Amino acid sequence: MGNRELIRVALLGLGKMGLSHLAMLKSHRDVELVAVCDKSEYLLNILSKYTPIKTYTDYKQLLTTEKLDAVFVATPSRFHAEIVRLGLAANLHIFCEKPFCLDPAEGLQLAELAEGKRLINQVGYHYRFVGAFSEMKCILSSNMLGAINHVRGEAYGPVVLRAKGSTWRTSKAEGGGCLYDYASHAIDLVNYLVGRPDAVGGTTMHRIYSSDVEDEVYTNLYYANGMTGHIAANWSDESHRKMSAKVTVWGANGKAIADRQELQVYLRDDRGLPEGFKKGWNVRYTTDLTEPVWFYLRGEEYSAQIDHFIQSIKTGYVETRSTFRSATDADLVASAMVRDTGRKNTMVSQEAVEPPKSSGSSLWDAIRRPKKSNAPMLANRN
Repeated sequence: MGNRELIRVALLGLGKMGLSHLAMLKSHRDVELVAVCDKSEYLLNILSKYTPIKTYTDYKQLLTTEKLDAVFVATPSRFHAEIVRLGLAANLHIFCEKPFCLDPAEGLQLAELAEGKRLINQVGYHYRFVGAFSEMKCILSSNMLGAINHVRGEAYGPVVLRAKGSTWRTSKAEGGGCLYDYASHAIDLVNYLVGRPDAVGGTTMHRIYSSDVEDEVYTNLYYANGMTGHIAANWSDESHRKMSAKVTVWGANGKAIADRQELQVYLRDDRGLPEGFKKGWNVRYTTDLTEPVWFYLRGEEYSAQIDHFIQSIKTGYVETRSTFRSATDADLVASAMVRDTGRKNTMVSQEAVEPPKSSGSSLWDAIRRPKKSNAPMLANRN
């Protein structure tokens, strides 16, 4: 591509995220937003009246009619796989909102197809572009914390605070619910920072206000190297003004805590630390870790992920920070959690820890450990 040749883009879906993408794409210096697709005649009429953007109600017609370089997919989750497949067949670079695919098998197929065609592919896990989480990734990669023992990913917010009418986000068949809307962010962050778990266990999903989907989700994570983890998510938590994501990592040499505002690192030992870090608490603020963006909407990370995708197209084939394959890893964990929900728990009883009265063995010797975990395993790990 020439230096100022614009990347011709179409946007499919004009819901909350779609409208955000519309504003950012329309203002990007390297993008020409050619067409949009949605079912809302009201929105399409306004765009037709006040902008040169072409409007469609049928995404298949749009994809076969317009000359494009890339597509942004911001439709309800259940349409993602079909649209992405059509886009890849047309040799288009694709940015898709999360969750990627409700069926991880489809996600893996699409990842392989995109990679085989050397097409830029990215999924909208925007927390990967928050400065504090990016800095945490660097710290963990440097082994500053030593061997990692435990990780906890959290996501809370006030999305569903009363029983209300159904939308695709509150429909299980549409891929809605706290698991795919909120917990998926915590899962993806944990995968990004320490790797995908090998198994999950003890998963619980509770309804508070919703009738068809869960409002809160909890699960334990297990890794082959002995590391453990936990995911906690609740989209009916009115103690938060807006969505809040947080990751805590415990290592042999301390701990690290990151959210959108800051990164806190506690280090037990000051030997071998890079410049700028000391024994005890170290704090890095997001304002110091965040690069400026051309357009601010809801947070720099939303613009940053779009620019990352566009620059990847301009540069040539590169692996983006949030690929189809990495997004499928989050879908694999979510799928394992669904299968794990409702499994019979291991009971805690006095008999399990008290040694037989006739035995002189210690209390520790009498503890019964499970021989093998029954947690659902995650297949296709690469």
